[in-house]
Amino acid sequence: MANTTQSEQKPEFKIGQRIVYPAHGVGEITNIEYHTIAGTEIKVYVISFSQDKMTLKVPVSRAAVVGLRAVASRKDLDVIYSTLQGKPKQGNRMWSRRAQEYEGKINSGNIVAIAEVLRDLHKNVDNDRSYSERTLYESALNRLAGELAILENIHPTEAINKLVEVLREKLVA
Repeated sequence: MANTTQSEQKPEFKIGQRIVYPAHGVGEITNIEYHTIAGTEIKVYVISFSQDKMTLKVPVSRAAVVGLRAVASRKDLDVIYSTLQGKPKQGNRMWSRRAQEYEGKINSGNIVAIAEVLRDLHKNVDNDRSYSERTLYESALNRLAGELAILENIHPTEAINKLVEVLREKLVA
């Protein structure tokens, strides 16, 4: 148990490193600070999300609990692309239940789960979609594009276009 506490105290990330915070997407560690709260010193990551013009502070000891993780690796790209090109899951459940499931996957921070949401919702891209379906689709697209942009060193708009192209190719094939 003592080893777990020590490993939780060690910073896993460095200043300048890009990370993923599940509820907000890709951010950058801009600083590591110490704050004293109720007489206890706490080490926190200062994370900047430039796309949202937001700064977030996360205690180092809670980083794993909140799902803070490094950006996906290049080898994860193959899994992401094969997921996007896979067959969409047909949901027979009510939309409200599927929407909750999709929201959970998007906020999980799991890049493959986000790709699944994008794949499943893309099938209706040209049809009239409800506001909530469109919002979930765009959220999944932006989260995935944020990581893809970093991995391939391209602008997020290019990453969005690339993802949409992969999804369109699947529909044509």
